[in-house]
Amino acid sequence: MTPHILRHSFATHLLEQKVDIRVTQVLLGHKKLQTTALYTQVATDLLRSVISPLDKPPPPPDTQ
Repeated sequence: MTPHILRHSFATHLLEQKVDIRVTQVLLGHKKLQTTALYTQVATDLLRSVISPLDKPPPPPDTQ
């Protein structure tokens, strides 16, 4: 296993745990967010759990 694969796996696991990508960027020591994005892969389960704002019911009106 290469260091590149370890860093990629580390970043992917952080993403799956819903750690903010900016935190991952700092942990990996990247100056640019684009560099961090190269190391991450979105897990299929995580994608399935995302609900589009368009699919969410509207919030209840204020009752004041």
